[in-house]
Amino acid sequence: MALEGALSDFGLADILQLISFQRKTGVLTLEGKMDKVKLMFIDGNVAGAESKRRMEDNRLGKILLKKGHLKEGQLKAALEEQRKSRAKLGSILIKMELVDKEVVNEILQGQVTETVIQLFGWKQGTYEFAAQAVLGDRDLPCCLDTQHLLMEGLRIVDEWTLIQGKITLDTVFRKTGETPAGLTNEETEVFSFVDGENDASTIIDLSGQDNFEVSKTLLSLMEKGFIETAVSAPVIKEKHAAEKKPSLIIAGLFSYAAVILSVCLSLAGVLTQRSFDFKNFTASRQIDELRLKIESFGLEHSQYPSTIDQVTESKDAWGRPYIYRTTGDSFYIASAGPDGVKDTQDDIY
Repeated sequence: MALEGALSDFGLADILQLISFQRKTGVLTLEGKMDKVKLMFIDGNVAGAESKRRMEDNRLGKILLKKGHLKEGQLKAALEEQRKSRAKLGSILIKMELVDKEVVNEILQGQVTETVIQLFGWKQGTYEFAAQAVLGDRDLPCCLDTQHLLMEGLRIVDEWTLIQGKITLDTVFRKTGETPAGLTNEETEVFSFVDGENDASTIIDLSGQDNFEVSKTLLSLMEKGFIETAVSAPVIKEKHAAEKKPSLIIAGLFSYAAVILSVCLSLAGVLTQRSFDFKNFTASRQIDELRLKIESFGLEHSQYPSTIDQVTESKDAWGRPYIYRTTGDSFYIASAGPDGVKDTQDDIY
């Protein structure tokens, strides 16, 4: 099934319905101004989600801390073990018997649900579905009914029309002063989760309440002047693959010349490719290690480093500075890749 295009032409609801109806297995990639999200499907059901802006492990550790299921020292130990084993944080926490499997699974599935739900608010962006094998997590399997998510998403979008343009699930809030008097119990609880880092979806996770009710409470607190929105930067956007594909006619004209050229350069190409692959692998590995260093810094100092120099003075595999920025409760780190140019297809993150 070739499925790609613009969300303005073919909305998320239609895409999910098609994948569910045809019981497809593969990866749906959606890219918008503020995020790039991958949804994994097995037999038409959602088996996982990855957000470039909101890393799953980042939010899991933060929520477990704030809910009292985990202490900072325990999280640091788990992150250190993750640095060595490269396993997922949830699996490590269960293996170290720090958190019950049911607790971790409930939070992770809630995060996947939130990630899918917030996509229903996207009016612009691109999508591409690739039919491919998807390996489920053996330790923490996820299988969410796509039709249920579809109905929930449409319900929330309908409710959110009442507060559309004021806040979104990605909106980060900060307090304008001390805890005010006269708040209801619901307002007091939601207000306690506002810290200048948590976005609306994280506050929903922490509160355990209904999406719309928490959002209404946040809006009420904002209109009363007790909280305000914090500016969050968009993720670095890659050009959609469709924009880079040459036409079939041009590809045909060049194919014969390409064959001849490849024969002439085959020996040099083998050596160059080996060097290229090794540097790509090295850059990817180094970035994974830096992510863990940045997470450890954040736990120790209650905020992410303002510059990458605070955790490392090293350069990427090509000897260039890393691309690094913080935004709300997350951070972005990448290498400009072999060409040294930001925002191109060979960037590594």
